[in-house]
Formats: sequence, C-alpha cells, structure tokens
Amino acid sequence: MSKKKQSSSYNPKARGTIDATAAARLPYRLGVGVLLLNREDQVFVAQRLDMRAEAWQMPQGGIDKGEAPRDAAFRELKEEIGTNDAEILAETDNWLDYDLPLDLVPKIWKGRYRGQRQKWFAMRFLGHDRDIDIAGPHAEFSQWRWSPIAELPDLIVPFKADLYRKIVSEFTPLVGQRTK
Repeated sequence: MSKKKQSSSYNPKARGTIDATAAARLPYRLGVGVLLLNREDQVFVAQRLDMRAEAWQMPQGGIDKGEAPRDAAFRELKEEIGTNDAEILAETDNWLDYDLPLDLVPKIWKGRYRGQRQKWFAMRFLGHDRDIDIAGPHAEFSQWRWSPIAELPDLIVPFKADLYRKIVSEFTPLVGQRTK
C-alpha cells in the first residue's frame, strides 16, 4: 500500500458517525492476508506505525483492480516487509470477513466500507531475517518479530481477534510441514 493510499485510508481526524444499520449496507473491501511461517514455524507479525496501542498484525492489504488474490498477496509482502521470497502452502477455503467498530467506519477507507473480506494465504518464508525491511518506501510498521501461531489472536486489535482465530484454526495443521 503506498503512503498516499495509507494516509487516505486512515485518517484519525475524520469526523462522522454511522449506525449499525447504515454500516451493514456498506460493502466489504476485498483484500488478502499472509500468515508467513519461518523455518521454526513461527509467524511474522508487525506493529503498525499508525497504532499507539500494542497490536501486532500479519501482512495484509487490498486487492488492486484486475489483480488476482495470489498476486496481491505477494505484492503486499514485497511492499510491507521488503521481500516476497516465499512459497504458498495453502489458502483459506473461504473468504473471511471482519467488521470495523462503528466509530472507525467513517474514518477508515473514507467511510466507503464496513470492513474487509479477505482471502488468506499461508506461506513459507524462504529468505533470511536480514532480507526483511519494514522501513521501505511503503513502510507501515514500526517493528516486527516472529511469534508462535497460537498467540496470534491475542496480539491483534480486539475487533480482528475472531478473524485471527479462524486463520489459526485453518492453518495450524501446516505447522511442522517442511518444504522440499
């Protein structure tokens, strides 16, 4: 996600309110997410630059017009962590949704979406930690680390915890699988 897109998609000074009925009429923004496993079966998580509270997330982002979800997942990895040296192990069977809290709907994505509908990919990181660069031209994160998969729902902002539980449930069987 470019800095221009980032600044327009999150505006903490935006004003406005929306009720649950109005929010429910809004569409979901299509996106992708990546559960990136290292050689020790730990998952890449990073702290967002625009978050004061401690909340760690996996790489994710929108799908560009005409872009396939798999291509978007690799693009987002390259933009957000500086490398896409990874292979796909699996993808979620279904698209997974999360809703924004009502107070955030008018502030994020210019109030056009109620949340995101995402296709998630489990990938094996083939590079080395030194290949990861979160300070690139599309910087979104202030720090990063590898975490056990079971901890993911406790690391994310509360409104995404159910989404992360679904991802963990679906991808935990991949932990321990080795690439060729």
